[in-house]
Amino acid sequence: MSHEYRKDPETVSRLSPEQYRVTQEAGTEPAFDNAYWDNKEPGIYVDVVSGEPLFASVNKYDSGTGWPTFTMPIEPKNVVEVQDSSLGVIRTEVRSAHGDSHLGHVFDDGPVETGGLRYCMNSAALRFIRRDDLEHEGYGEYRKMF
Repeated sequence: MSHEYRKDPETVSRLSPEQYRVTQEAGTEPAFDNAYWDNKEPGIYVDVVSGEPLFASVNKYDSGTGWPTFTMPIEPKNVVEVQDSSLGVIRTEVRSAHGDSHLGHVFDDGPVETGGLRYCMNSAALRFIRRDDLEHEGYGEYRKMF
């Protein structure tokens, strides 16, 4: 199945103020006070702007940080990492490749057994698609992960 993921101005205009602040202005939502930090349902997470698949619940873990955290993206080509020194320290920002949404940051203190990475994301940048809705939402190819 071929998808064209892109940043659509109409979609951006429909974002909530928090989604806009996070994805378009590189904001950070509050820890432990966001939609997906403790979501344990099976499914995938896509960019709220472009719809490109980013992360899956099978790679999600509780990092204790209060944000949804993953060991790896499900589609590495949909994730771009850029240097971020906005807080006076060098971090690695994670953005969606096609939507150019700020998603969060990746750190090298994740579980060693899965590669050591901790993708700490903002729920406001993500849309969760439940396993049972994947086919209907056009993401049926990911059903095999569950």
